[in-house]
Amino acid sequence: MIQPLKDAHAVCNTINRAGFDAYIINKLQQHRVLKHARIQEVDVAVEADFDELLKIFQKLAPSEEEGILGLVEEGETRVRLYPGNPEAIAHPDNALIRLTPGLRKELEKQGEFVEDLGLSYRFQTKETYQGFADWEEGQVRFQGEPDPALRGNYLLGLRALRFAANFNIPIEANSWMAIVRNAEAILNFVPVSDIVDEWRKIVAENSWCFVRLLFDCGILQGLMPEVSALISVKQLREENGQEESVFEHTVQTMRYYGEQLPYDWFGIMACLLHDVGKLQTAQYVDGEWSFEQHHVVGAHLARRILRRLGFDPEDIGLICHLVKNHKRFDFMLSEKGIRRFKGLDEYPRIIEIARANVQAKGGNYRAFNHNIKYLERADVPEEMTEPVLNGNEIMDFTGLKPGPVVGVIRKALMQAQIDGRVVSVPEAIEFVRWYKARHGL
Repeated sequence: MIQPLKDAHAVCNTINRAGFDAYIINKLQQHRVLKHARIQEVDVAVEADFDELLKIFQKLAPSEEEGILGLVEEGETRVRLYPGNPEAIAHPDNALIRLTPGLRKELEKQGEFVEDLGLSYRFQTKETYQGFADWEEGQVRFQGEPDPALRGNYLLGLRALRFAANFNIPIEANSWMAIVRNAEAILNFVPVSDIVDEWRKIVAENSWCFVRLLFDCGILQGLMPEVSALISVKQLREENGQEESVFEHTVQTMRYYGEQLPYDWFGIMACLLHDVGKLQTAQYVDGEWSFEQHHVVGAHLARRILRRLGFDPEDIGLICHLVKNHKRFDFMLSEKGIRRFKGLDEYPRIIEIARANVQAKGGNYRAFNHNIKYLERADVPEEMTEPVLNGNEIMDFTGLKPGPVVGVIRKALMQAQIDGRVVSVPEAIEFVRWYKARHGL
């Protein structure tokens, strides 16, 4: 190994010992350049930033050249330190920096043909919008050639979907096709934790749009195959009996839920998973689809999916609880049923899922409205939901014969109890006698 590369190797070792990655960029090409170069300079990629490097090299000098973190002198060699990202979410061919502006310039001076197949140095940055064209275009577009840009950082594909969903703007056609072509690579090279992190940055009310984009480009099929498979499960819309896919219904449920609770990430995720059990429970009998116990099966599937996505156990428990109980508000509940329902944790969220579900199906609100009215009765102590005196007792104390009048007095007595005017049997007896005389019954 020639001396300049030995010097650069020593610099890398110093950085490595401090706990950071460092490597000589394209050692083969630099070896060729150094043989004929007047100034012995070597390009090195480092994981550390300038402040961290300054702790390692007290004589670290800043550089005016764009993209260079700093300069270090080692022996007779000047080492140019470029920011490298060993965790770059990129195609394997792009995971290493292969070409820097300085190295390209030296190679061209020596008449070397430099083929740039999307492998040239790209300045690493933590800026969220780096890699995208100006937003004034009114669309999401990758800078430069879409496919090479995406291969340099596959997270850009997910960010493009996030921007499109959050800002309600389209993705430029060629950028979109690059995402579709590279969907499998995005799934292969972007950690699930990073995908979920991008998802969490979306306004909850727009999450339905992100899910639709994930599905359309093919990413959802690999990320959540149980959900994407719902496109093949059919059900009938209540408003017109037309067939629709459960996936389309799911997306619309997320949309309507977000209109009511726009900041509820967990409720939105429960809507995404609320019908996931229909794939496993679907049965076609006498021209109709049924999905018995899909909410119970769905809660088990949701737990498996959320674990795979790295959700916290507490969050998994909450979302699965909502999935398991999302149908409890669908039926016209009795007084005891509404009391039992109101005893559930997170019942307000379950109500909003039920509302969104009905709206997405174009369904009837009769049962929903009935249950909303009965919620008020659940606040009344159970012992106050029946009159202190039954019909026979009212007749005994008032001397009335059987008939509708007894029912009128019984209803009035019940209201008096709710209002707090009657709290004991003697007061009830006095009330029914007074009510009969007052109304001439």
